[in-house]
Amino acid sequence: MDIVNHFLRYVRIDTQSAEDAGVTPSTPGQMEFVKMLRKELEEMGLEEISLDEHGHLFATLPANTTRTVPTIGFIAHVDTSPDVTGKDVNPRIVENYNGTNITLSAEDHTILSTAEFPELLRYVGDDLIVTDGRTLLGADDKAGVAEIISAIAYLQAHPEIEHGKIRIGFNPDEEIGLGAHKFDVNLFGCDWAYTMDGGEVGELEYENFNASSARIIFNGRNVHPGYAKDKMLNSMRVAAEFIGMLPKHEVPECTDGYEGFFHLVGMKGGVEQTTLTYIIRDHSAEVMSKRKELLQRCVQDLNKKYGNGIVQLELSDQYSNMREVIEPMMYVIDIACQAMREAGVEPKIKPIRGGTDGAQLSFKGLPCPNIFAGGVNFHSRYEFVPIGSMKKAMMTIVKIAEIVAKR
Repeated sequence: MDIVNHFLRYVRIDTQSAEDAGVTPSTPGQMEFVKMLRKELEEMGLEEISLDEHGHLFATLPANTTRTVPTIGFIAHVDTSPDVTGKDVNPRIVENYNGTNITLSAEDHTILSTAEFPELLRYVGDDLIVTDGRTLLGADDKAGVAEIISAIAYLQAHPEIEHGKIRIGFNPDEEIGLGAHKFDVNLFGCDWAYTMDGGEVGELEYENFNASSARIIFNGRNVHPGYAKDKMLNSMRVAAEFIGMLPKHEVPECTDGYEGFFHLVGMKGGVEQTTLTYIIRDHSAEVMSKRKELLQRCVQDLNKKYGNGIVQLELSDQYSNMREVIEPMMYVIDIACQAMREAGVEPKIKPIRGGTDGAQLSFKGLPCPNIFAGGVNFHSRYEFVPIGSMKKAMMTIVKIAEIVAKR
């Protein structure tokens, strides 16, 4: 079975993760999927296959060389984003894409247009897998799953390619930030690994945001509006004042590259009480500390103005920039760059404007940069993946295994 058939089969399984489920995996479809993958790995003849109760599936392709070679791993997540439905995904292939707009759903007037998505034009002549305009596609990260399994099958079919022991891992709940929490790094047993979870062809990432979340609670006093003068304290107005105290251009829609931001992701309230939820991101740990200090100062200033305890701040750290773990062993990046070039891909090293399982795994003792899976417009009904990009990702895995054995 080739990489396309693998992928088309995988995306039809609904594996959306769910916030606040309180269990891992957060949805039953994810366990259904990894059980299907376990059967595939068994049929392929892989060894040391394990599946735990939390949906972490590991397996081994044994070394075919007697030389001492580092054990490396390749990892992908099985869940898809809860942002857009992943139920009843109906993918189709646009063959030999000609550079024009693609109608995803005529009934819903959903058009994948070159004006809104100019990156489409980079794939003229390629075959594209698209959605029917009503769901996401799931290339994040089922393209990565298909690429890893296809690469292992390729190595099995080409025993002349020497390689060391290779571990593969599939985990749940990356999209809700819980993919690596229960990942057993010691059981996985690698010197280093790569997550196949990046975007467009050539992307290679070993820097990600430092990440924190903030919950700010504003307590007000409700009084009949006809008699409220000098008595009412409208918590929503205090919350709006707080929002205005933060830098207005340091938000996701105004930032790029290494620029961090404050992102208001939730707002709920009334006169008596209002709650704001933020995520805070920055590549610099020093700047990240200053961002958290700013939040604290804003809360202190409002409490001085309106009374102690009117505003309460809850801050939580989520993950850190894996750069500090990867930099002392940059050869893992050099190997990936060489492998990409041998697979016909020019590496594009860039920071991740987000998080990755690799960040958490790196700080758990498994250095784990991120390699492209090939998809575009993730978490969207406009998501697509060029078949050529998936094949290049698969060959990058093969080349990494080959280069590590040669070194």
